[in-house]
Amino acid sequence: MNYDVVVIGAGPAGAIAAKYAAKNGASTLLIEEHASIGSPVQCTGLISTAALRECEMGEGNFVLNKMRGAFVYAPNCEELRIEGKEVKAYVIDRKIFDRALVERSLDAGADLLLRNRFIGMEPGKISVISNGEKKDIRAGIVIGADGIQSSVGRAAGLPRCEKILSGIQFEAPYDAKDPEFVEIFTGNNIAPGFFGWAVPFQGLARIGLATACAPATYYLENLLKHPVVASRCRGSCTELVMGGIPLGASGKTATEEVILVGDAAGQVKPTSGGGIYVGAVCSRIAGEVAAKASRKETKLSEYEKRWRSAVGRELGTGMRIHKSLGKLSDENLNEFVAFLNKQEVREVITEYGDMDHPSVLLQKLISRGDKRQLIKLFGVAIKTLL
Repeated sequence: MNYDVVVIGAGPAGAIAAKYAAKNGASTLLIEEHASIGSPVQCTGLISTAALRECEMGEGNFVLNKMRGAFVYAPNCEELRIEGKEVKAYVIDRKIFDRALVERSLDAGADLLLRNRFIGMEPGKISVISNGEKKDIRAGIVIGADGIQSSVGRAAGLPRCEKILSGIQFEAPYDAKDPEFVEIFTGNNIAPGFFGWAVPFQGLARIGLATACAPATYYLENLLKHPVVASRCRGSCTELVMGGIPLGASGKTATEEVILVGDAAGQVKPTSGGGIYVGAVCSRIAGEVAAKASRKETKLSEYEKRWRSAVGRELGTGMRIHKSLGKLSDENLNEFVAFLNKQEVREVITEYGDMDHPSVLLQKLISRGDKRQLIKLFGVAIKTLL
């Protein structure tokens, strides 16, 4: 087999990269090591409306629920209600969603191989294991979309992301206060360095947490004992998944023959842990650049420049916010939620809140005169935005 572009990993980032490589005239192969697309699932399945648009997908049969806002709970259980004027996010079935994205890549002209595991590469070719046998595939350009433990990245000698959060999640019957609101739980007893969540849909909820203090399993019992979760969660737990969330984009994501995208490149929002929006933006660029590079019309360094120009600043700001929030004590978190709970502040959040661009909201809060209190709470993260 001989292809201009070979994409390793058929998640959203890989499917979109393959689609755009094929659309731009490159013979393209998409490789997935598992037997089916979308498995195993390691995601909350909560994506923003902007992410859906960036993936060029409408509201398909993969949408399980529409979300308008969030309840954020401080460590002292003070409730902050953040309500959007319109639908802000969707709860999706990732298996159906991922398969739909792969179908789009096939429609664009890409080929697909399942049950093929990448094991290494040399200039101009990659090696995979298929049905227990090794085989080589000629590849002009290789796009690594193979997740947080990227084998492509290791083989190419590219650096990993800055840090990895430990995450755990399960599904259970759940009596949500409002089925159109995500519930967020903060506190160093619940999820130090990040947060816990309950994402409701169809009488159930995906309940989980991520933390900088591994393992996440240690904190799951505390989340289940939280007064809000304990009062609403009923019945047995199913669909238990565990995994890592990469934060802090890799310092280098391209060589002369290899590109990394999505989780493999650490292209994940540090404030929420969501990767589909950023991954879609970067993967489209990756596919376009890879196709051009396969014809010697450009170099893969163009990818590095373009994706950092598109989302690099937002990711950098998000990482500073993440680090600042991660240093807050429970007392500080209580103070922060109380600050956000002021009516005038909630109005700003309603107007400018954007889960894909949190720096916009932060700048609006600074401009309305809350600079001193925000600096007290966030420290250096705020100063970099002034």
